[in-house]
Amino acid sequence: MEHEGAVIDLDGTVYRGDRLIDGARDTVRTLRDHGLGIVFVTNNPTRSPAGYVDRLADLDIEADEREVLSAGTVTAEFLADRHPDDDVFVIGSDGLREQLQTAAVDTTTDPDAADVVVTSHDYDFDYDALTDGLWALEQAEAFYGTDPDRTYPGGDGRPYPGSGAITSAVAGVAEREPDRVLGKPSGVVVELIGERLATLENSLVVGDSLDTDIALGERAGMTSVLVTTGRSDRADAESADVTPDYVVDGLADVLDLF
Repeated sequence: MEHEGAVIDLDGTVYRGDRLIDGARDTVRTLRDHGLGIVFVTNNPTRSPAGYVDRLADLDIEADEREVLSAGTVTAEFLADRHPDDDVFVIGSDGLREQLQTAAVDTTTDPDAADVVVTSHDYDFDYDALTDGLWALEQAEAFYGTDPDRTYPGGDGRPYPGSGAITSAVAGVAEREPDRVLGKPSGVVVELIGERLATLENSLVVGDSLDTDIALGERAGMTSVLVTTGRSDRADAESADVTPDYVVDGLADVLDLF
């Protein structure tokens, strides 16, 4: 198959913490040189597309804002479309709040005024935030998580709690499951990627997570490549509910496949 586009994960695929993964920069450049459209898609909701463009520039990888989709971007666009007049109570980072404000989403700091509750990654998540989430969900009509990632790979190779862990904590205490969890591999992400690439069927997705990256590829009909530089390894792939088309040691090995 002659591929026309590539969806590339970031954490655990292009970089891990502050360190560029070997061969990632040259691989992205080579894919561009061969005419593939690139979309970087991450479930990290804490930065805007502009923030990720700067992050990639620090690693000498060129990108523009249109080529970046984060769970924060997806959530902001979803809320602006589905809840334009509602007050949104956010348990999440300042970076997520800034993205919601940019999208003209109305937010509130009063849990008793919440029409919608959004849960996400937050280094400052604590007992008070959990209590606010419980109270907000007593009357909120809608409940969303920015992404399902319970963990993400840190720069030291160890897993750290992500948005999914916080969403699960709030859902557990409120005894209420989210109405939707956005980010990969949701249908909302598939739609937004489709707006950026010529065709999903002739595109490949490369990432380190079976339940998000590879599941996204399966959902969208893309060729899927699992890299073992992050969350999942070959043993995980053999026992998973989703099956990658290829498993490689790192992003650089994608070039050998095609």
